[in-house]
Amino acid sequence: MPLQAPIPILRIFDEARARDFYLDYLGFSVVFEHRFEPNTPIYMGISRGTCVIHLSEHNGDGTPGSRIRIPVKDVMAVHETLDPHYRYARPGLQDQPYGTREFSVTDPFGNTLIFSQDV
Repeated sequence: MPLQAPIPILRIFDEARARDFYLDYLGFSVVFEHRFEPNTPIYMGISRGTCVIHLSEHNGDGTPGSRIRIPVKDVMAVHETLDPHYRYARPGLQDQPYGTREFSVTDPFGNTLIFSQDV
C-alpha cells in the first residue's frame, strides 16, 4: 500500500500571531478549524498548493523549535511572494553545497520552515 505525504503538526501559542505569520505573511489558507468548545485551544489545518500543515495550541501536540523542509519547484517565485517589509522576517536565498537553493523562516513559536528547490 503506497504512503502519502506526512502532515506536520506545529505547536503554536497564540492564534492571532499564527494567523499573521502563516496566512498573511506566508500565504497559506485555512482548510479547517477545530475547538472542543469556545475559548479552548485551536487545532487548524492550513495549506498552500499541495503543502499541508496542522497548527495546534494543544499541549503535547508538536514540539516548539521543530524544523520542516518544504520542497518547491521554484523557490525564487515563492520567496518573491513574501512581503519584503514584514517586520519579523526577511529571509535571503541561499545555495547550499548539497545541491539546493533555499530560504528559511522561523515562526513566532520557534518552528523553522525551510523552502527548498533542487538545483
